[in-house]
Amino acid sequence: MDLAQLLLLIAAGLAAGAINALAGGGSLITFPALIATGLPSVEANVTNSVSVFPGYVSSVLGSRQDLRGQRHRVLATVPAAIVGTVAGCALLLLTPARAFEVIVPFLVLGAAATLFFQDRIKNAVGHPRAFSPRRGAITLQVVVFVGAIYGGYFGAALGVMYIAALALVLDEPLNRINALKNVLSATVGGITVVVFTLFADVHWVAVLALAPATIVGGYAGARLARRLPTHILKALIVTFGTVIGLVLLYRAFF
Repeated sequence: MDLAQLLLLIAAGLAAGAINALAGGGSLITFPALIATGLPSVEANVTNSVSVFPGYVSSVLGSRQDLRGQRHRVLATVPAAIVGTVAGCALLLLTPARAFEVIVPFLVLGAAATLFFQDRIKNAVGHPRAFSPRRGAITLQVVVFVGAIYGGYFGAALGVMYIAALALVLDEPLNRINALKNVLSATVGGITVVVFTLFADVHWVAVLALAPATIVGGYAGARLARRLPTHILKALIVTFGTVIGLVLLYRAFF
């Protein structure tokens, strides 16, 4: 790997870390950057998952003030995230990727659309305040588990999908939902690091270039997210999600 490729990865890591903290979807920058260095797609995918994990951790640190009062919620959802991630990693390592590559763009676009029409959907399915404690708890576990499967398998735009779904089941401001999303994304990322380090081919030179950059970008992005008005943050998330979905759609079929 030459100097130009290393600089490309560092720049991609900075941008991806910030985007992951703001809205999710930074892997759409780092994954193509890894492909551009000549890595095969599966190796690029697992290397990307390992590389962006430190950025998720720094995002949690940057949004820790918005996690106040959510300790019980975090402790309740982390186990579902762990189990779901292990299942997703197993799917990646044991099955062909083509079928999921075709499905991924529609999942991402659906997540962005869900967030965009969030208020209308709430009117149709009921506001979270109307949920019984049992219904709300079960729905939250399902959302976290399914999202973690996706995160273990591919992970691009995991944050977009988590925010879109969590906003439907939690009666919280978007910045607090974003903080919870950061914790869940970090949990998913941590499990993928363990699994892929043990069972997959990780390009560690690329990791050493990307990981520190995602830390810096992730912390800066999380701090910026706390200062943005809710409607601006929501618009950014929807925009990122739509662009990510369209790019993935193009890559899947053309």
